[in-house]
Amino acid sequence: MSQETKPPATALTKGQIFVRRLTSTVILWAVVLGGLFSGNSLLSDYLFLGFMLFLATFGLAEFYGLVEKRELICFKGWGITGGILLMVGTSLHFQGMLGIAGTPARVNDFETSFLILFVLGLCVRQFVSRSNTAGILAISTTLFGLMYVPWLLNFIQKINYFPDVRGVDVHGNLFVLYFILVTKFSDVGAYCVGSLIGRHKMIPRISPGKTWEGFAGAIVVSTGVSVLFAHLAGDKLYGMNLMHAVILGIILSSGAVVGDLIESIFKREAGVKDSGRLFPGIGGILDLLDSLLFNAPLMYLYLRHVLTK
Repeated sequence: MSQETKPPATALTKGQIFVRRLTSTVILWAVVLGGLFSGNSLLSDYLFLGFMLFLATFGLAEFYGLVEKRELICFKGWGITGGILLMVGTSLHFQGMLGIAGTPARVNDFETSFLILFVLGLCVRQFVSRSNTAGILAISTTLFGLMYVPWLLNFIQKINYFPDVRGVDVHGNLFVLYFILVTKFSDVGAYCVGSLIGRHKMIPRISPGKTWEGFAGAIVVSTGVSVLFAHLAGDKLYGMNLMHAVILGIILSSGAVVGDLIESIFKREAGVKDSGRLFPGIGGILDLLDSLLFNAPLMYLYLRHVLTK
């Protein structure tokens, strides 16, 4: 008696993948942005922090999972704990609960001090390890994971709580919305244009699907969204004008593509297509964050040193 076999699963079309990815993205960011603009400071602060901790914790776990798939060594628990403490400490600092709230330089000093202690802690962790003889490797992979996910992600908190020491009202939450929209529409522009007319591969050994046409589409769409959002927001985006909107559109769209390619390197080395399976159409946390991670410090530095100088 022959055993009944299941028919093979039908592969999703590019259109179905795009719809799933867009739906997951919209739902996820609607939650955090809904909290940011709720008008309730307590809800805004703690919902935002909770979402950032969720992204940092599971994103870092995914990164260390990629490290383990490469059969490399890392101090996973130590790294995740450090990432949580870093983000909570930054949030408490901005809320004035550590007694050291002030200029943006103060939180940078806090982070520097934290990273010094984290590295020293990694060394102590290696001292007490009885089985791991690859101390340099374990310390390096653990530290890089902390820098790649929580530390870069932490710049979104810095944008949200951006203080203006001259008394000018800077809407940090509006800059967060602007930054996310411009970055994510880079993904949309690259995907749509690349799927329709993409012919010339960018770096096929890293990401076979990326094309120069898609890259151009990312820049055009992101810049258009940047200019439109800046026009609609008006004076609420402090210091923003047409020139800055165009410059930021180009910077953030390019940074998004680079961030995507960087994660593709990690996934290709680990031999996986997605960093996880948490979000339909997207994959894992890192697949959601790849374009945002390097853009967050770019947006923060532009906000601090150009728009509000």
